[in-house]
Amino acid sequence: MANDKKNLKEKKPKFSPYWIYGILIALFLGFQLFGESSGSGGSEITTSEFFQYLEAGDIEEVVIITNTGTAQAYLTPDAEAKEEHKNSKQQPFIPSVSKLPNYKFDIGSLEKFENDIDEIIEGLDTKPIKKFDKESDTFGNLLIGILPFILLIGVWIFIMRRMSGGAGGGAGGQIFNIGKSKAKLFDQNTEVKTSFKDVAGLEGAKEEVQEIVDFLKFPEKYTTLGGKIPKGALLVGPPGTGKTLLAKAVAGEAKVPFFSLSGSDFVEMFVGVGASRVRDLFKQAKEKSPSIIFIDEIDAIGRARGKNAMSGSNDERENTLNQLLTEMDGFGTNTNVIVLAATNRADILDKALMRAGRFDRQIYVDLPDVRERKEIFEVHLRPLKKAKDLDTDFLSKQTPGFSGADIANVCNEAALIAARNGKKEVDKQDFLDAVDRIIGGLEKKNKIVTPSEKKAVAYHEAGHATVSWMLEHAAPLVKVTIVPRGRSLGAAWYLPEERLIVRPEQMLDEMCAALGGRAAEQVIFNKISTGALSDLEKVTKQARAMVTIYGLSDKIGNLTYYDSSGQSEYGFTKPYSEQTAELIDKEISDIIEKQYDRAVKLLEENKDKLTELAEELLDKEVIFKDNLEKVFGKRAFEKELPIAAEDEKETEDIPAEDNSDK
Repeated sequence: MANDKKNLKEKKPKFSPYWIYGILIALFLGFQLFGESSGSGGSEITTSEFFQYLEAGDIEEVVIITNTGTAQAYLTPDAEAKEEHKNSKQQPFIPSVSKLPNYKFDIGSLEKFENDIDEIIEGLDTKPIKKFDKESDTFGNLLIGILPFILLIGVWIFIMRRMSGGAGGGAGGQIFNIGKSKAKLFDQNTEVKTSFKDVAGLEGAKEEVQEIVDFLKFPEKYTTLGGKIPKGALLVGPPGTGKTLLAKAVAGEAKVPFFSLSGSDFVEMFVGVGASRVRDLFKQAKEKSPSIIFIDEIDAIGRARGKNAMSGSNDERENTLNQLLTEMDGFGTNTNVIVLAATNRADILDKALMRAGRFDRQIYVDLPDVRERKEIFEVHLRPLKKAKDLDTDFLSKQTPGFSGADIANVCNEAALIAARNGKKEVDKQDFLDAVDRIIGGLEKKNKIVTPSEKKAVAYHEAGHATVSWMLEHAAPLVKVTIVPRGRSLGAAWYLPEERLIVRPEQMLDEMCAALGGRAAEQVIFNKISTGALSDLEKVTKQARAMVTIYGLSDKIGNLTYYDSSGQSEYGFTKPYSEQTAELIDKEISDIIEKQYDRAVKLLEENKDKLTELAEELLDKEVIFKDNLEKVFGKRAFEKELPIAAEDEKETEDIPAEDNSDK
């Protein structure tokens, strides 16, 4: 019954002010149409008929309307009783209290009509009354007078409705609601399909977030022991690791109101708007408590105060942040509102925002490991029509360093490649091509490469392959190609080991392998080229990190100039002296040159094998691990690789680390 009543209420038409406008227009048209006939009255006759009635003595009064060129005739009481004048009066639509004329007619020339009527009246015993009058439209004149005001009021109402976000409010409107929160509300009436089942991996982070949902569902479970529900949790991690996805899962799982918005939604060109929106957001959340607020990319308003290079340019953002700090932990805060926030730039956030009592928990969402990548692949493979023999272990091991967003992109790209090739299902080769496409870029089939350039690229890539094969700690090589992709003319693909800590010898071996390309050009052609740009950039960053960040240089010692807070990026001074700067530059140069000489020496010792490998690369354009084994034999430092290749097609493994040369 309650539902029926609710449905009946919903079916009833809602009142609209446009109804009033319609009624007024209808009344106006009615007055214009019917008021004219009711006001004038009388049957239409000709002038000659009027003169006949006048000569017969039937006319009691004649009124000449000078401004319209018409006249109205009134009959005597005796004449009204005659049969011929029976239908002389028309019944008005609206009753009138004044006497209405019996006839009306056009007079033509006023002067001639007056002369004619005067001649006839002189010969009559009972002379009719002759009057002159002017006809005026009172309602029309009134309407013309007030019409401009009606139009002005109507335009004003229309503009105010647009600006207040009413019906038809569009971009640039809502001037009166500018201080209102832009948060989207998700509650039990809103269908959010994402759940914790859709969040693969991230076991620790997922457990923390699930507990927050549990706090709101069963608060007594925790408060009976004297504990307090946390006020906030901050999700921190690299881009694409699933921070926003976790928040979507909370919105789908929590049976409480969930307010979602971005940090940039508080930013506006008007002063004080950000703080007003923060107040309104928390006011709404408290009214619907227990509830959750999720602020994505909170660094847009949470940046450390007073740390910007452009002083004075962030006053409005600071006011917004101050209001947020007060709302999260001030005198009037409500503990039934939990704040979730996400950022990949936690180092620049204000310390007051990060403290316990505001964000009690900082949940680090890291890049997935090989086991978590397998779970993520299984989630994104669900909607795909994949081959039955597709091995998710193989895919997860071929994508080290990939985030959840990268894996989703790989799955989608593989499906597109399979569709482009007219396949009915997505197989392993499609995934390998997809990883190749994402890491290396689009294959440039029409790129013009001269034979001398192609030879230089072949020896360059063969140099990478040779040096990495000879070094113990270099990443295992999987594939070498001289097919242009993206901005690269060639690339050597590795399957890097997933390490948590890196030792100096491992970094030095990787630097030596990266310099193998330029060293090969020096050994074979006795000249170098610009093709080693990406290699030089990579080794320079590694050497600088060894010296200035990790303290791996004997001459500099156990010192680091790394600032984890990120505040040093706004400074104009270096944290070391000019003498130390010179020492750092010399140490970086010495490390790089020592590894370059080492690579040159290795290649000179294996020049014949380098030439053989380069010739095979020129012939096939793409070679794999098996080809290197035929030239060099089994690798002396071979570790047990996660994938065992059976044939050349299956060994087309595409690792995540791209050592491309531009």
